[in-house]
Amino acid sequence: MKHFFALISFFFIIQTSSAQLFKKEKVTLDANQGRGSTDNKLLRWGYFLGISNYDFNFDYNDDLRDIYVKRSPGFNVGLIGNLRINSFIDLRLEPGLLITTRELHYSQTYFNGVADVKSSDLIREVKSTYIHIPLLIKISTKRINNFKPFVVGGFSTALNLSSNENNPEDNSNGQFRTTKNSLFYELGFGIDFYLHNFKFTPSIRGLFGINDELVRDKDPNSPWTSNIASMKSRGLFINFTFQ
Repeated sequence: MKHFFALISFFFIIQTSSAQLFKKEKVTLDANQGRGSTDNKLLRWGYFLGISNYDFNFDYNDDLRDIYVKRSPGFNVGLIGNLRINSFIDLRLEPGLLITTRELHYSQTYFNGVADVKSSDLIREVKSTYIHIPLLIKISTKRINNFKPFVVGGFSTALNLSSNENNPEDNSNGQFRTTKNSLFYELGFGIDFYLHNFKFTPSIRGLFGINDELVRDKDPNSPWTSNIASMKSRGLFINFTFQ
């Protein structure tokens, strides 16, 4: 429902402002118009909301059937701090809150030789609530009338508030554990739309984990963790930014 609302909001804004975006007259935001210039200030602020889709990328020790990851759409919201370097390059800090859930589905082959395997043993739910802090470089093209495309990339760190890294119980008690801190690199693109009172920016960005996020079970032969060489998050964001 949250991602549906975000998409409806996006299309509503585009519909109501299309006359401003594509007319030949260039929208200018000077001191007497709207909130003031959004391009020439050294520091600019804003906020974003959007939807996300998180997955896990696995590397395995042995050639068993891949663990299937069932993904659920997540929600993200946060603030933006933008430092202008020049007309085409900006440095951005985008701290935000991201909420997502993933389900891991194991093949029965992982439990060969294990007695009394229940259907619940084949599924593990991984809930994540991230405080996500990316530092990004935004590289824009020259403005075309009332819109300006750009690419963005950089690195980020995240603190998982739902992590159970220090939980003494593991998968033998139904607890799939992940690390509290994660590192990522990010790449994406978007378009700045210039409206009379603010600048609206839809963007798409991919996120790719750098560090292994799996906390292994105490049993070195655990069917849930022994075959996983590394487990790294990856995700796709669709964000709507207002400045």
